[in-house]
Amino acid sequence: MRREEKEFGGTPGAIGLIIFSHFVPFYLALSLQYSSGGLYFPSSFDTLIQNFKETCLPTWSAFFLYTGFCLLQLIFAAILPGPEVKGLPVPTENNRQYTYKCNALASWYATLLLVAILHLTGIIRLTILADQFGSVLCVAVICSDIISVIIHFYAIQTKQTCRMTHSPIYDFFMGVWLNPRIKILGQDVDLKMLAEVRLSWLLLFLLIIPAALKQYEAFHTISWPMIFILTAQLLYINACMKGDECIPTTWDIFYEKWGWMLIYWNLAGVPFVYAFHAYYILVNSLRTHKPVEDTSTIFIIILFIVLFLAYYIWDSSLSQKIRFRMQEQGTYISRNAFPQVPWNVIKNPKYLKTECGSSLLVDGYFKYCRKPQYTADICMAMCWALSCYQWAGILPYFYPSFFIGMIVHRYTRDMARCAAKYGEDWKIYCTKVPYAFFPGLI
Repeated sequence: MRREEKEFGGTPGAIGLIIFSHFVPFYLALSLQYSSGGLYFPSSFDTLIQNFKETCLPTWSAFFLYTGFCLLQLIFAAILPGPEVKGLPVPTENNRQYTYKCNALASWYATLLLVAILHLTGIIRLTILADQFGSVLCVAVICSDIISVIIHFYAIQTKQTCRMTHSPIYDFFMGVWLNPRIKILGQDVDLKMLAEVRLSWLLLFLLIIPAALKQYEAFHTISWPMIFILTAQLLYINACMKGDECIPTTWDIFYEKWGWMLIYWNLAGVPFVYAFHAYYILVNSLRTHKPVEDTSTIFIIILFIVLFLAYYIWDSSLSQKIRFRMQEQGTYISRNAFPQVPWNVIKNPKYLKTECGSSLLVDGYFKYCRKPQYTADICMAMCWALSCYQWAGILPYFYPSFFIGMIVHRYTRDMARCAAKYGEDWKIYCTKVPYAFFPGLI
């Protein structure tokens, strides 16, 4: 069997990314607390430690909030209704096709209903997540690290490993277990799919709602930048939930192993880093005592137009590609979850047959460029940052900068993998579709 090639710079790169990934969310949390989301420069190491203790030290309430949320999603994944779809054949497991219960939409609605009841009755006010943002973050980081260690050694002990390099730190970073599953109430729950769709994006939404609530409590109104962030995140998260039957055929599920990289960023990195914009708007509106200071109506309208256009291209292009793949595999199902955007399925699509058996789509958006969904995703990321335009800070632009670097690296990884898989057919495909992100430019 061909040895797994190392990515991200091998072991040194893995170590660097683990350190950097731990640094980023805590730095952002401290910047919100002590610099109103601006660059944070503690006067001394002792000050840094004191600030960390005041803001990010874990508490029992933070522990129960975070672990309770995760356990609730595990139970929902096991018991709530949803269609079952088969994933792609797994070459390392004799082309076995795993079955995935796609009930993220039911979990999404059930969670929103439950947290609304808890908040309105005063049993658990959602604003506690804003008040203990740093503490919940610390609990999430600790839990993600512990789970990464458990998953790694359990997979090795039970011989459920694949594509290992036998470089311990690198294998821990990338993962060794492709399809981690546990039984909950007698039902198989896929941990990787659960973490990617629900523990990351659903928690993100539960973190940004409190920011809006805190702003409303302070001013009895919600600013347009905050409304924009809520709208943008709601569209994105709802799309992940309503189309979860498409996720089993994606690269993260089919190819990526469930190691520290995916575990950490799904359980801690994504929800707490991506929530920064909402809290940046909150703390600066509180600092200036004006939630709508210098808000340009024209600029906000332009942002909404760009957001809706980018969202439409992102949603429909992803749907075209994944549902084409599902039709090819015979696993396609039709769903009516809201909203189903137009042109999300191509009738009689044109495609390039390859010698390895699978086909390459050259129709719809994909006759113009190879990754239209990446371009739309980058546009949405920039919109999130630009919603913070009222205050001249640079940290809101960390996310789009980080995202662009990540998505370009992901693209190069995907291109290398496809070139190895398709051979000469890939060269033909690249001739037919020469542009990567934007037709006529790049």
